[in-house]
Amino acid sequence: MLFIALLGLLPYLASAAVVDKRANPNAGSTTVNVYPPSKTTVNTAVFPAESDVGYEGITITAVEPAAIQTAKAYAYNSEDTSIFPLVVDQPEDSNGQGNFEINKYWGNLSPWYSVPSSFYGLNETSPNAPDGCSVTQVHLLYRHGARYPTSGAAPSTFAAKVANATKQEGGFNSWGELDFLNSWEYKLGAELLTVSGRLQNFALGASFRQQYGYLLNNFTEQGTLPVFRTESQDRMVKTATNFAAGMFGVPEFLSQVNIEIMIETPGVNNTGAPYETCTNSNVPSRGSIGSTAANAFAINAFNGTIERLQGQIQGVNFTSTDIIAMLQLCSYETDALGYSAFCKLFTQEDFENYEYYYDISFYYNNGAGSPVAAAQGKGFLSEFVSRFTQTPMPKADSSVNSTLDNNPVYFPLNQSIYADATHEVILLDTFTALNLSALFSSGPLPTDKKTESSFKASQVVPFATHLTIQVLECSNTSPSKQIRFILNDAVLPIDQSYPGCQWNKDGLCSFDTVVSALQKRLEEIDWNHDCYGNYTAQPGQDYNGRAPRN
Repeated sequence: MLFIALLGLLPYLASAAVVDKRANPNAGSTTVNVYPPSKTTVNTAVFPAESDVGYEGITITAVEPAAIQTAKAYAYNSEDTSIFPLVVDQPEDSNGQGNFEINKYWGNLSPWYSVPSSFYGLNETSPNAPDGCSVTQVHLLYRHGARYPTSGAAPSTFAAKVANATKQEGGFNSWGELDFLNSWEYKLGAELLTVSGRLQNFALGASFRQQYGYLLNNFTEQGTLPVFRTESQDRMVKTATNFAAGMFGVPEFLSQVNIEIMIETPGVNNTGAPYETCTNSNVPSRGSIGSTAANAFAINAFNGTIERLQGQIQGVNFTSTDIIAMLQLCSYETDALGYSAFCKLFTQEDFENYEYYYDISFYYNNGAGSPVAAAQGKGFLSEFVSRFTQTPMPKADSSVNSTLDNNPVYFPLNQSIYADATHEVILLDTFTALNLSALFSSGPLPTDKKTESSFKASQVVPFATHLTIQVLECSNTSPSKQIRFILNDAVLPIDQSYPGCQWNKDGLCSFDTVVSALQKRLEEIDWNHDCYGNYTAQPGQDYNGRAPRN
């Protein structure tokens, strides 16, 4: 069974570099630096536990998963280790044949999977350190793993609709593909990490230690422990602790890393939750234009599906909102319970439209088509630049909490490893603020019909998504100090992102050139106008994440 459990780590470990002197300066050395440094300990008074911080948000538990009972195709030796231990069906129109991976069409509800660099045009590289280069510092920005739906989300609304139908005159009945609804019960919780979510973050931590463990030697030499950060919502605290457990072990992580819990609540500055202070983020004509556009797309995209399923139910009239809810139940029940009968209701085209629904939503809510994305990502961008240059931030004109970030205890500037946990929307906001234009190279997404695009939500913001920024020393480049950006194993080309960067097969560019471009980007992003200004935005535009001047 231990072997089976380790299968879940394979997609994360697959890209780990072979340890040699190029990647690990200490390989073969007779001097061994042992982590953690002697005489160091976590200061719980400075870095208090979740129970002391509070602001944990909504925490509604659910029934225990029972995939061994419910998943008829439960496969212990499945070749698809990227979703172990979850089980998914083939689409409704596949007749049980084919290899269409529906879990890669769930947008931000997809389980993490490795993305090839070739998708973004770099065919000859990988996350491994390029020849002649050694990674000297790494910055990780990552999302929590799989969770239950947010409270009041579409799945629970659909469940209430079905439950209410059973109480109405004429009653409720379903047959054919929908026969299972006669005995179906809504069994999901709200907000919390699921079992598979904990595994995703633990696996990420384990793979990160496998890849970058040698950088802990710097902490040993300094006699300090790293500071990793997260937010106060329960799932965010559990995300950081599971990541730390994977990276440092159990119970060692309790004494080998300082976990800083930043309060997430309205009105409090927090780079991991800027929507708490950026008031335009939820205004329909500004920060949430993507949600409106995605719902409009869904109204026409699922007409055939509604007609097919409506003929198998009495007492409920389906709408496009219900179809999205049932597709989300496919995603959420699989993530939480291990299997969902809703998945086999939908065709390959349905899942492709479901993915595009999320593509539209995220592109225009938090990507290049959003007027507030860059402003919301400015906080993390500011912190990246501060860490890159090892200089305190001169001002906090964004979501930066200057009380914390101007204190070297909470915001150290000399770490070789940084790891910050946040939400998927903030990751995408930050990608936009960083101007990682390769993600949006095909331009604005049409909102009336599905089209091929460089932006795919399931690749960019799945559960446990992570951006890795490597700082490298290279013997075969000039200057020797280089930087590159890696998203879910895909190395991103940055020659179109930063003036002065040339195309490079490994996605490398001069560290100083990139930092200079990011400093200019910071000056361009107007937090006050984008977050508080009176303007109107609309989908179909490439705002580069910044608000128009009406």
